[in-house]
Amino acid sequence: MTTAALPIFPAAVAGAHTARPRWERPALAGLLIATAALLLWDLGASGYANSFYSAAVQAGSESWKAFFFGSSDAGNSITVDKPPAALWPMMLSVRLFGLGSWQILVPQALMGVATTGVLYASVRRQFGPGAALLSGAAFALTPVAALMFRFNNPDALLTLLLTVTVYCLLRALEGAQTRWLLWAGAAVGFAFLTKTLQAFVILPPLAVLYAVCAPTGLRRRLGQLLLAGGAMAVAGGWWVAVVELWPASSRPYIGGSQNNSFLELTLGYNGLGRINGNETGSVGGGAGGPGGGGGGRWGESGIDRLFSGNIGGQISWLLPAALVLLVAGLVITWRARRATDSVDGMARAAFLAWGGSLLITAVVFSYMQGIFHEYYTVALAPFVAALIGMGVAVLWEERGSAAAAVTLSGTLALTAVWSYVLLGRATGYLPWLRWAVLVGGLLAAVALPFAGRAGRQVLRATAGLGVAAALAGPFAYCLTTVSTGHTGSIVTAGPAVAGGRGGPGGMMGGPGG
Repeated sequence: MTTAALPIFPAAVAGAHTARPRWERPALAGLLIATAALLLWDLGASGYANSFYSAAVQAGSESWKAFFFGSSDAGNSITVDKPPAALWPMMLSVRLFGLGSWQILVPQALMGVATTGVLYASVRRQFGPGAALLSGAAFALTPVAALMFRFNNPDALLTLLLTVTVYCLLRALEGAQTRWLLWAGAAVGFAFLTKTLQAFVILPPLAVLYAVCAPTGLRRRLGQLLLAGGAMAVAGGWWVAVVELWPASSRPYIGGSQNNSFLELTLGYNGLGRINGNETGSVGGGAGGPGGGGGGRWGESGIDRLFSGNIGGQISWLLPAALVLLVAGLVITWRARRATDSVDGMARAAFLAWGGSLLITAVVFSYMQGIFHEYYTVALAPFVAALIGMGVAVLWEERGSAAAAVTLSGTLALTAVWSYVLLGRATGYLPWLRWAVLVGGLLAAVALPFAGRAGRQVLRATAGLGVAAALAGPFAYCLTTVSTGHTGSIVTAGPAVAGGRGGPGGMMGGPGG
């Protein structure tokens, strides 16, 4: 790969080691301000959102014991069905500013802004500010992200911590830095206290990546991974140890468990039961869908789950493009050495980290037989967004190659066609937009390989048209989402889709979703 300056993605690969262009700081500030405005707009319309968790927030604002355990009531009779880390910021907010919708939901919105910032910082280090801005915008305009960072479920904090984990892992890879690997382990541990075993889903690809590619000896690599595992155990295990050792007679009952044990809750209802559908005490079994496909009331499981029905409009707008760009990025960077002590080596490591996290999470979501809600897919949003920015950057840099130019154009055309399909699933929803997206995206895709011959301005305009066409559909869904209040435990972004659950305003479901 080359590292020459580019019209749109300056120093796309050596981004962390180049001087910042004058436009970068204003552009980053604009991205973060726009993200905050989107997430804070009419935030109070959702009231107490998921009242199951709002009750626990109120209890924790009145009782420090309820704060620690995540109790559903100030009398500490029973806890919510998750560990309490996601509740703590909301509880502190209510303690400081009083009980209200904004006091509960503003911490969630700020987590969305923080996730955008962390994603930007990570992508910029290897791919430059242009790629980072594109990734940040793609994340902020993911409909399910616009929903969940305005809602009080644990998924907002989980998504932030998963993004921090990948960022810290990539920083550790730059020079086999133990401290950054320890921070990655601590982030996973705290994510466990947010949504238990889902925090561990991305660990296999990240651990293998570090074990194989860190620029140091094998013995030191393995020793560092053991230390990171220790940091994870301490960050996630201290609370579990206190709860398990606390006399059951003087603490609240562990909600969702069958025998008042957090470990049983973690391994059962919130653990393997979500995978195989055998959820003792569940609000409804998941296995046994028609034709053996599984899913039951939670939808059919299978490779197409993330693209089908209402789920597609939550997360899949850029998912096909992300998969194509992952392959393209790996092909372009594969000539690099295995170790990450080179620019190209770190670029490849970034594709493996974000891409591995996306693939393993997508597979788990696609085939899990137990409780599955559309909003779970917010965990995929930073992975998809990172691959979009990185993949576009490397293809743009290699656009002089016919293969790279065709791949970039084909990816844009695929995105435009898929947006046309998704926009058509909501009957009567902005019919003009789906045609505008399709026509604009296809025109940009056809013109892109030739636009450079007409001059830099034409090239910029063509690229801008392509980006606008790719993001117009999810942007419209985001505006629909933030202009509607959402309550209950099963909520979805965007307009109502035939056969979907939730829809605008949401609906009630099982405890905590």
